[in-house]
Amino acid sequence: MGSVGISFGSPTSGQGFDVSSTVSQIVANLQAVETPWKNQLTALQSQDTALTSIGTDLSSLSTALNALTDFEGVFSEKEGSSSDTSVVALTNATSAAVAGSHAIVVSKLAQTYSYASSAIGASDTLTGSLTINGQTIILSDGTATNSDGSLIPQNDTLSTLASYINDGDYGVQANVVTTSQGSQLSLVSDTSGAGGAVTIDSSGLTDASADGAVVTLSQVQQGWDAEFSVDGVSTTSSSNTVTNAIPGVTMQLLDASPNGESVQVEITNNNTDVETAVSSFVTAYNKVVGDLNTQEGNDSSGNAEPLYGSATLALLQEGLQQAINYTQSSGAITSLSQLGVTASIADDGTLTLDNSTLDSMLNSNFQDAVSFFQASASGTSFGTNLTNALTSLGNNQPSGGIYLALQQDSTQESDLNANITTESAAISTEQTQLTTELNAANYTLQEIPQQLDEVNELYSAITGYNQNLNG
Repeated sequence: MGSVGISFGSPTSGQGFDVSSTVSQIVANLQAVETPWKNQLTALQSQDTALTSIGTDLSSLSTALNALTDFEGVFSEKEGSSSDTSVVALTNATSAAVAGSHAIVVSKLAQTYSYASSAIGASDTLTGSLTINGQTIILSDGTATNSDGSLIPQNDTLSTLASYINDGDYGVQANVVTTSQGSQLSLVSDTSGAGGAVTIDSSGLTDASADGAVVTLSQVQQGWDAEFSVDGVSTTSSSNTVTNAIPGVTMQLLDASPNGESVQVEITNNNTDVETAVSSFVTAYNKVVGDLNTQEGNDSSGNAEPLYGSATLALLQEGLQQAINYTQSSGAITSLSQLGVTASIADDGTLTLDNSTLDSMLNSNFQDAVSFFQASASGTSFGTNLTNALTSLGNNQPSGGIYLALQQDSTQESDLNANITTESAAISTEQTQLTTELNAANYTLQEIPQQLDEVNELYSAITGYNQNLNG
């Protein structure tokens, strides 16, 4: 700690001294004890920033890896194609689908039951009753309700009757079709195929605008199931949207096969998305390695990076390197290099990806690639081992490496802040006391000339000698 000298000048000048400047110098010397604490606090905060950034990038790496280790991730995705999309179109292939080829022959498309009424005027009023699948709709000029309490159409046209049917649960969809002969009520079964027959009794439905003429409804299309074969096995479907003929595959039957010829349906693995996911994984890994490499050098000002030489940095580097070089004990693929992922020429710990090697391996050993990244009963996979390593190194509570380092820094920062707060409070008290004492001393110095004058006057009065006149 330095020393502060107080210059009072001439004691008889009456000018005193600069109290504020003097107190500031003293306080600055007292505050010097806080400097090491503040420097250490700044260093710890810089470490926190670096650790947090690395933790974020480790989290991104975990996310990129998860796309490959998740059982419902990119390895589960399938693609499908049809040799004749005018006959069979593939609309979806889930993770349950298995790569392979299938021959489809469509004999007959499914058809839905439909019914139509006789033609009447579009604005004609209906009366009477209509029964659909055992449920009777009563049309009345008066106010009434059905047995279930629902309102009954009154003075209705075909259009309002159709809306009433569609708002209910009658097993059909209603529509009004206008032709050159008039308007007709169309009813289409909600259930396609042979099982979608509808019972209709329109004997009580009359056209009040046409002297009570009966409005008849009759079947215009019969429903039946689709008939087709898959790999020579004949089957049927009540709908042209087929979901259970090939596991995990949804296909749309659009037409009968010309001349009974088969349509080839191919289910393939989605190599493109897998390759994109591996590329994203390599990029995310290299970002983390770049973070760690940066901490081994100096910043733009020539100062060592915050984590330079720290045990945490060494832990992260060693743990990541061991995990990425892990060799799987079983399967045709036991290391990343077989998938085209190798150490870069720069030898800085980063990885490079050869897409042609990866694509070739996926085409020849797709299931082994799956087993390399995903857990299996045969043992720990590369993917699960790396996942566990990232969990132990990252910001995961309660034992992640970065999490523990940040917690340790936080404890030290709390202690340093407490010391600085305590010391600052003591210095503030001393500053107040010094200011009071030095102000008093300064006042005394400024009063000395006046006191000397009073002494001279007293001396003159006693001796008759005026020092100021005879000096």
